[in-house]
Amino acid sequence: MKPFLRSQLERYAQRLGELDFLLSREDIMSDMAQYRRISVEHAEVTQVAGRYARYQQREADLAGAREMLADPDMAEMAQEEITGAEAELLQLEDELQRLLLPKDPDDARNAFVEIRAGTGGDESALFAGDLTRMYTRYADRVGWKVEIVSENAAELGGYKEIVLRIEGDHVYGHLKFESGGHRVQRVPATETQGRIHTSACTVAVMPEPDEHEAIKLNPADLRIDTFRASGAGGQHINKTDSAVRVVHLPTGIVAECQDGRSQHSNKAKALQVLQARIQEKERSERAAKEAALRKGLIGSGDRSDRIRTYNFPQGRLTDHRINLTLYKLLQVMEGDLGDVLQALAHAREAEQLEELEMGTAS
Repeated sequence: MKPFLRSQLERYAQRLGELDFLLSREDIMSDMAQYRRISVEHAEVTQVAGRYARYQQREADLAGAREMLADPDMAEMAQEEITGAEAELLQLEDELQRLLLPKDPDDARNAFVEIRAGTGGDESALFAGDLTRMYTRYADRVGWKVEIVSENAAELGGYKEIVLRIEGDHVYGHLKFESGGHRVQRVPATETQGRIHTSACTVAVMPEPDEHEAIKLNPADLRIDTFRASGAGGQHINKTDSAVRVVHLPTGIVAECQDGRSQHSNKAKALQVLQARIQEKERSERAAKEAALRKGLIGSGDRSDRIRTYNFPQGRLTDHRINLTLYKLLQVMEGDLGDVLQALAHAREAEQLEELEMGTAS
């Protein structure tokens, strides 16, 4: 194990003792907010300290087995112990490295996924529909719930813009690297000459704001309009002015919702999307500043970053950030996104580990 990792892990054992002491104090036990916060940290530190204790135990077992090798009667048993201990130590080291990586507190949240047609006209809108289907199918596979918050359907199919709310376990953490420009290369159904066209969509994945931690919107900064919803939604929604559009005047950011049955529920959802977009704007500005200092492998999630190409004639998907190429495009478009998302997560973990090591070294 690298010395910097070992020194980090030694701190966890020390911190566990400090947290045990804090949780035994009456003044902290009587303050529920503080007690809850320390309890959460205690659970995380206990997990790391426990796995490190197991690592140290297996190190001692390995050292003992190597000493036994000198005894001919014990050599065979010692070799078995050495093989088992070495394999478990490798597994534990990998697990401990992951446990040490900084966690994004938003990873556990639900997410809004916004898909917008870009260059390419009707073909781009159709591709936005394909991406919507891809994310919806993936959500079905992993047991997430999807609802449409707002949609602007295109005449020939697909969407000019659609916003999905996806609810489930660690949705934002799984999907956050989907933000950016998605490019498609294929022969459109309307193309008579068989020429390949290139069009694009942008995807933005935003964590759903926590009600208690969300930024407070000043009512004076908002303009709220109601309008008659268009598109799918049933007879009721087409006959009432229940759709709501909210404009944040200082930034010009707009959000709307037309999927709910009542104006009240649509307004609440539109305000949530607005808050998510404002927070995402602040987040992307911070990321852009950091990227100016250090260009991350995964990128900043900026819409202008072209992150992926879907090449239908060759059945090929390419993620340009990590040089990942898969020849299973049709399966991916049907929601088989696991390999792509896992590769991106592992690339980010490797990047974080490098940052952690550099930070310790400096």
